[in-house]
Amino acid sequence: MLHESYPAVPAAFEGDFVRITHVETYRVPLPGAHPPFSWRRGLLGSAPDGEAAGLRIGTDEGVEGVALTTRPGMAAAIEDLTDRVLRTELVGADPRQREYLWHRVWELDRTEEMPLPALGLVDVALWDLAGRAVGRPTWQLLGGFRTKIAAYASTVTFADVAEYLDVADQCLALGYQAVKLHAWGDARTDADLCAKLREHVGDGVPLMYDGSAGFDLPDAIYLGRALADAGYLWYEEPMREFSVTAYGHLARAVDIPLLVAETSDGAHMNTADFIVAGAATFGVRASASTRGGITGAMRTAHLADAFRLRAEVLGDEMASRHLCMAISNTTYYESLITSNPVPKKPEVDAHGYVHAPVGPGIALPAGLDYPDALLPYVDLSA
Repeated sequence: MLHESYPAVPAAFEGDFVRITHVETYRVPLPGAHPPFSWRRGLLGSAPDGEAAGLRIGTDEGVEGVALTTRPGMAAAIEDLTDRVLRTELVGADPRQREYLWHRVWELDRTEEMPLPALGLVDVALWDLAGRAVGRPTWQLLGGFRTKIAAYASTVTFADVAEYLDVADQCLALGYQAVKLHAWGDARTDADLCAKLREHVGDGVPLMYDGSAGFDLPDAIYLGRALADAGYLWYEEPMREFSVTAYGHLARAVDIPLLVAETSDGAHMNTADFIVAGAATFGVRASASTRGGITGAMRTAHLADAFRLRAEVLGDEMASRHLCMAISNTTYYESLITSNPVPKKPEVDAHGYVHAPVGPGIALPAGLDYPDALLPYVDLSA
């Protein structure tokens, strides 16, 4: 059903009107990490085998777009949201009116309180559809800035200092151009690890640290000063992102640049508060899964650029590859390293670069057990 607030189509464009005809959900088997891995103390580790949740949007011209979230336990929530709300909102609308439909999803969120990964699914599916409609990768539709980007190795939590040093050596040998640590969540032992890694790899390797929101302000200050002494490039999410004021205090107390606003709700809207408070001294996070889709990620990146800050793309999802190629003020592609020995990732070349996708749309990540009906949407370009 076409929502009553949908903008009228000017007469000159009536013959060019495309309509969404169907909105479907699906589930795809999602294998857990083998071997399983850990995050910092207090957090759950890797999920067991489960299901990914997907959304497929099709039009009367026969073009479809899909989006997928691999967050555990999302399948039932996506099905419920689609059956109760999204299908009614989307069927009959023009899929090219992505800006309007992005606003509609945010309006619906006022009462639905959608999980962050669900907020962007419609937008990602529509950007995938747009690329498939013209036979071009989505990053080119977004404008396109580069055709390759350096990758950094983003670790999970390993057992001890010796294992971290071994993993870092393997990553650098595979071509990764930087290393980011997720450590144990203890300010003093993490500071010791960060200092020893810097001593081990030397001054020429960019290093970053992600606190996974494990600290209060005093411990975040202690660790931040240690990271500055060790010459780390950025200090990411040391505290929960509920208090912009606390992040402002942290930024004024440490010399290490802060990368913030990864998990805070509100896309570019509350990201602006971090920036204005002086809390984003390196930059902010941009991703399809936590910023309300491709549209929200691009708004966040442009906001950061206006303040001459970075917008670092989160994670190694397919949408992240497209964002990395389209956002001018991002530095690296994040490649998650979950095991030791470190396997070679097919999307990262021997020199540590990830290249632009070449297929139409965004595409789904290769390697999952998709039903035959979804195989045309799987990216095989890597």
